[in-house]
Amino acid sequence: MDDEPMRETAPTGPVRLDIWLWAARFFKTRSLAAEAVDGGRVDVNGERAKRSKPIRIGDQVGIRLGPYHHDLNVTGVAQRRGSATVAATLYLERPESKAARQATADRLKLQNPIFFEGEGRPTKKQRREIDKWKGRG
Repeated sequence: MDDEPMRETAPTGPVRLDIWLWAARFFKTRSLAAEAVDGGRVDVNGERAKRSKPIRIGDQVGIRLGPYHHDLNVTGVAQRRGSATVAATLYLERPESKAARQATADRLKLQNPIFFEGEGRPTKKQRREIDKWKGRG
């Protein structure tokens, strides 16, 4: 027998969409990837896809994660989840997509925070003022 460790060959055929999204590290679990596909946040070649859609090299995948949109070209397929450096070789993001994500991130940084960053719960005096302002007191 060979003393060399067994090397896993990269699949050359198509891979399911939910497996590819998980292997490319866009989602932490395969079930989260499947939920995103079922929820319509992922499209393949401009069309809404099902989770079992076969992904091939050369396909175009669009993913919406929160306020960000990723437009990707598939450059590799994988059945298993590997390291982040391996996952980064499975796709190539378009420059327009990167610029749009950066513009969205910059715009979100400039917005006022949504949450109140105060001292925690209001004091008794502040509670009375809130009740008076709301017309309850």
